[in-house]
Amino acid sequence: MTPKSARIAQATLGDIDSVAALRHALWPDVPLDDLFEESQSLIDDQGANAAVFLAFIHGAAVAVGLAEVVLRRDYVNGCETSPVAFLEGVYVAPGHRRMGIARALVAKAADWGRAVGASEFASDARLDNEASHAFHRAAGFEETERVVYFRRAISERDA
Repeated sequence: MTPKSARIAQATLGDIDSVAALRHALWPDVPLDDLFEESQSLIDDQGANAAVFLAFIHGAAVAVGLAEVVLRRDYVNGCETSPVAFLEGVYVAPGHRRMGIARALVAKAADWGRAVGASEFASDARLDNEASHAFHRAAGFEETERVVYFRRAISERDA
């Protein structure tokens, strides 16, 4: 399933700069310093609870894609079992898209989920992110439900 032009590997601490940069490209509103710290924690905690996979174009040292997967033991919308492998994020640099790299990353994340005991693989996307919805369908996910979350601040004044 891996495209001939890419190698998928689990991230190591030596990949921290690539992981942080790809996560920043995926979540540009989060400060890079925060993403760097989170990336280090993710890589340190890999094992039975989380994994980070990178895609490298053959012969290149810089990663062009990332998939981040965690094992969730709490309720996951649309799922019937626990634990669930949950795709927290997937990203491929614009110049390397539509080559099968994202699908290969997702397949590797699903393999990891199966290996750590999950029988379901889930993900989410913002309601208005139609491109992500289309990718998820193309990668074999099925939409299970749509949810709108609400929030209200509470203060002592409300008591």
